[in-house]
Amino acid sequence: MIQYFRTAFFFLLILSLAAFGANAASAQTLALVGAKVYSSPNADPLNDAVVLVSGGVIVNVDKRADVKIPKDARVIDCTGKTIVAGFWNNHIHLTEPAWNNAASAPAAVLEKHMQEMLTRWGFTTVWDLGSDPNNSLALRRRVDSGEVPGPKILLAGTIFPKNGHPVYLPPELQLPEAATPEEATQMARDDMKMGLDAMKLFTGAFMGDKPVINMDTAIVKAAVDVAHAQGKPVFAHPQNRVGVDNAIAGGVDVLAHTIPSEPNYTAEELARFKSQHTALIPTLTLWTTIVRDSDVTAHLVQSGVDQLETFAANGGPVLFGTDTGFTTNYDTSQEYDLMHRALPAGEILASLTTNPAAYFKATKKGRVENGFDADLVVLDADPSTDVHNLAKVAYTIRNGQIIYQKP
Repeated sequence: MIQYFRTAFFFLLILSLAAFGANAASAQTLALVGAKVYSSPNADPLNDAVVLVSGGVIVNVDKRADVKIPKDARVIDCTGKTIVAGFWNNHIHLTEPAWNNAASAPAAVLEKHMQEMLTRWGFTTVWDLGSDPNNSLALRRRVDSGEVPGPKILLAGTIFPKNGHPVYLPPELQLPEAATPEEATQMARDDMKMGLDAMKLFTGAFMGDKPVINMDTAIVKAAVDVAHAQGKPVFAHPQNRVGVDNAIAGGVDVLAHTIPSEPNYTAEELARFKSQHTALIPTLTLWTTIVRDSDVTAHLVQSGVDQLETFAANGGPVLFGTDTGFTTNYDTSQEYDLMHRALPAGEILASLTTNPAAYFKATKKGRVENGFDADLVVLDADPSTDVHNLAKVAYTIRNGQIIYQKP
């Protein structure tokens, strides 16, 4: 019995020391010194600045000459670099084989793929718009505990229209298909009970040579009502104009793609977008991957660019997203390049930072200001001079902890 208590005491002591170590790490003061700092996308830069972080929060942002750095701070020389707020990727999928068995897979394996896919590119918050919750919830727990360095993971449950199994998803994959509003209501309730943060509705399912199967507005509205009753957003995957219109009529918040196979948005759609504060995730790089004909690809890309430009000119919130996980092109450079055909560099930075923070009511994220969460990206060069510099990440920092450092 005495041996049992000794063992239990030792085990508790180890847990306590581990917790103390984690808390001490999060409380460590970090000083990023000498960088150019953009507090927000439309702010003038602060040159030769210091960003001081303590306890996971930004405690001081000022010129180097005006900041007293604590003696015990970890100092990182950022001379010649640029600091912006941590990036959001508002459309990913944690569905690749690397995430299988996330509850028990070696942390080092998960961290390696996390870097390749996300943290290497500056992402400190991500929206997973469809994956196996058994894996993604387990992965989120390990990331939140600090065991696997990674971004904040927000998860959406999915609902498909009846018989709307897209041709690009494996036929053996069991998908939640709703034939009635009542079924959609129950599915959405189940996902909310599971602890998911949003719903994603396939308001249009691509069926290859067969016609697109669209989700009825009544089914859309049933799922939206459940999510909105709990203050949760709803994303839509439209495949055509009907899918867009049904999504908007049903009260969806975010369009997860442009629809480049269709003409530009109509005046009526733009008016609904504005009145309902609908947001758009362009995913322009995706349109370079779906067909082999270069002329068709060029048309799809330009159509998506035109829709993005029209949507942004209408005042709609643009949210950055890549559909990474469905695609394996992790490099964000091309998405920035294509978005820059429609938007200036500052608006692209806003789509990564202030826009999603404001849209999803993350009031302490999206800016490099005192009192904000210390979610930061240190870039090798200024993105205002070249949008490709947004992909040149030296450090990714979440809650004051470095989750990626360029080798």
